[in-house]
Parts: sequence; C-alpha cells; structure tokens
Amino acid sequence: MKAISLEIPGLVLIELEIRRDGRGFFVERYHAGKFEEFGVPARFVQENHSRSRPGVLRGLHIQHTPPQGKLVGVIKGRIWDVVVDLRGDSPTFGQHSAIELSETNGRLLWIPAGFAHGFLVLGDEPADVVYSVDAFYNPEGEGGIAWNDPDLAIPWPIKNPIISKRDKWLSRFAAFRPVQIPVQT
Repeated sequence: MKAISLEIPGLVLIELEIRRDGRGFFVERYHAGKFEEFGVPARFVQENHSRSRPGVLRGLHIQHTPPQGKLVGVIKGRIWDVVVDLRGDSPTFGQHSAIELSETNGRLLWIPAGFAHGFLVLGDEPADVVYSVDAFYNPEGEGGIAWNDPDLAIPWPIKNPIISKRDKWLSRFAAFRPVQIPVQT
C-alpha cells in the first residue's frame, strides 16, 4: 500500500497491493496505522455501497454540515471519479481533479471535507462503489453543484450521461457559498 498526494492539497490517492494467483486475489483495503501515516483519518463512522448502471453520473454532491470526508473505492466495474475543491480558504478553490477507479487498478481516493464529489460509470458493466465516511450522513447538511457547470469545465468522458432528477437541479458553481474548512496539506 502506498499513498500519492495529488495536485490539490488534501487529496490522497492510495494504491493497494493486489496479490493475484490462480485462485483469485487478496487485497488489504484498510489499515489504520498506514492510513494515519498517509494523513487519512483512521476512524470512519459509516460505510456506503452504491451500484450504478453504465453511463450513470452521480453528483456533484457535498455534505457541509457536519463536514464529511470520504474514502472512495470500486469493488466492481470502473468509474471516472471527480472532486471539486469548495474550501473557501483554499488556493485551489473551484479546481477539480479526476481519476479512474476500478476493481482492477487497486486505487482508493481520500477526499477530505470541503470537496464536492461525483462519479461516472465507465464501460459496459455496472459499477459498485464503496465509500467510508468520517461523519454521519445529514440530509439537511448537503448540497451540490451541477455536473456540467460551464464555469468548472470538467471534461467528462461521456457527453450525455444518465442523471437523477435531483442532480439535474443542482446549483451553479457561481451561486455556491464556499465551505469554511481549514485546508489540510
């Protein structure tokens, strides 16, 4: 297991070591001591699992009250995972980062509190996404930004994804109030 700090401070890509043989594979997906070394909280309070069809785009969502960080991974399929920095004091406010996560590439993405998050299912198979969070879900404390906001100019690999009714009505980036969370480097 190794950690790579990404261009936007606070984002950490964790590359897992997948041991494969004729029987299948083994992978260590979580290790509290190593995660603490990587700057990823070792204490998660909730784990979520979603399955989405090919071409589905979920997001861009953020939970600001209480602020919530996420550790995202894929156990089946492939996704294009996107985050947008909404931390008001961040020098990278409004910038995005995107990376492919899949069942085969052995990657997890740590997304600290203060980021909007979304993903698009790639390929012809459904994707199972598992994410652990460091604060409980609060429906009154969530928000989001439109996935196709021209101010963000995110280069999604599919032009006409499948979007939920809720996500079609998310706000524009220009209308979003920054989240006041200290930037951790």
